[in-house]
Amino acid sequence: MSSPGGVPQTPRVLVVDDEPQIVRALVINLKARKYDVDAAHDGAGALQLAAARHPDVVVLDLGLPDMDGVEVIRGLRGWTRVPIIVLSARHSSDEKVEALDAGADDYVTKPFGMDELLARLRAAVRRAQPTGGGDDEVLVETEEFTVDLVAKKVNRGGRDVRLTPTEWHLLEVLVRNSGRLVSQKQLLQEVWGPSYGTETNYLRVYMAQLRRKLEADPSHPKHFITEPGMGYRFEK
Repeated sequence: MSSPGGVPQTPRVLVVDDEPQIVRALVINLKARKYDVDAAHDGAGALQLAAARHPDVVVLDLGLPDMDGVEVIRGLRGWTRVPIIVLSARHSSDEKVEALDAGADDYVTKPFGMDELLARLRAAVRRAQPTGGGDDEVLVETEEFTVDLVAKKVNRGGRDVRLTPTEWHLLEVLVRNSGRLVSQKQLLQEVWGPSYGTETNYLRVYMAQLRRKLEADPSHPKHFITEPGMGYRFEK
């Protein structure tokens, strides 16, 4: 999305949906807002286009003719961290959780408001942008591990630590707010999307995973601190 010289370029969106009217509406609205748009009508086409065109964000329907959208998410997550916004008629929490656990960044249910979808898309593109220079700290070091916010990597004891997209997103929000309490609701909405705010069990599960991977003593964490009933705080 930005050139080697740092000049911003037009974000590229890959729309994946087998309903022509939805694809047409999205293409018209996105192009009107100066996005470059590619469109695929099935999973295989989506994976091929993503590899060829390297989009900045993917808008993905789950009900595709050749494969389930969750398979597309897993296929993309095998090689890219591109933000993925699921656009689906499936409303059950189990199906949302499956898509999010596979690596989706957000979930919008059909029928949807175009303004809301575009707002979520803008937020996804913003979150994915590298923090080039400025006053932002891009390399955060603790006694146990190092977080590289630009390369999106964590190193512990000289080895890269493999994090899922959701684990990374949670870590990134906490690290960028180092020393500050981040509320449960803010974390849920930043990591899982605006429609989340009460699913605190998600946070408990993923915080336990981060502590297991990064803390010297996960049962007595030094870096990922729980403020009971309020939220979490990252301390260096």
